[in-house]
Amino acid sequence: KSAIIAALSGSAAAFAPAPVAKTTSAINAFEDELGAQAPLGFFDPFGMLSGDVTQERFDRLRYVEIKHGRIAQLAFLGQVVTRGGLH
Repeated sequence: KSAIIAALSGSAAAFAPAPVAKTTSAINAFEDELGAQAPLGFFDPFGMLSGDVTQERFDRLRYVEIKHGRIAQLAFLGQVVTRGGLH
C-alpha cells in the first residue's frame, strides 16, 4: 500500500506548478500596464522593447497594435459581408 501511495504522490508532484524566479530588468517597469497578466506578466515575445525601453515607445507600439487590430477586424467583416452577397 505504501508503494502505491508513494507512486501516486510522486505522479501528483509532476503536475505541481514550478516556482518562477523574479527577474529584474527595465522591462519590469511595464508589469502594471493594462494587459499584463499573472502567468506571463509583461509579454514581449519578439523583443520589440529590448533596446529602447521608454514609456513613449511603449505607448506608440500599443497604439499601433490597437490600430492594426481594428483594421484586421474591419477586413474580416468586409470578407464576411462580401461572401454573404451584400456587395
